[in-house]
Amino acid sequence: MIVLDFISAIFVLLGAFLCLTAAISLVRFPDVLGKLHAITKPQVLGLIAISTGVTLGVRTWWAFSVMVLIIMFQLLTSPVSASMVARGSYRSGIIPSRNLQLDHLAEDLEEVDDRDDSALNLLSKSKPRT
Repeated sequence: MIVLDFISAIFVLLGAFLCLTAAISLVRFPDVLGKLHAITKPQVLGLIAISTGVTLGVRTWWAFSVMVLIIMFQLLTSPVSASMVARGSYRSGIIPSRNLQLDHLAEDLEEVDDRDDSALNLLSKSKPRT
C-alpha cells in the first residue's frame, strides 16, 4: 500500500510538472504553431499522469472508470481542437507561410476555391425556371 501511494505521488508530481511546462511554453513561445505544439503534448501527458496517480491513490473501480473516460475524451478532443486552432490561425493570416516547410493546406484551399468558383459560374449561367 505504501508503495502504491508513493507511485501515485510520483505520477501526480510528474503530471503537475508537465502541466507547468505547458503553461510556461504558452507564455514563452512567440508564434501560434510553436505554442500549439508545446501546449498539447505535455498537457495531455500531464493530465494522463495526474489521472493515473489519482486512480492509484484512490484504488477503486469507480476512479478507474472515470480515469479511462477522462483520458479517452482528452485524446479525442485535444488533437481536433489544436488542428482547428491551427487551421483558423492559418486562414486568418496569423501564421506566415514563410514559417512552413510544407504547405498542404494552401493547395487544399485553392482546390476548394476553384470548386466554389465553378459552382458559382454554373449557377449564374443557369436560367431561372418560370
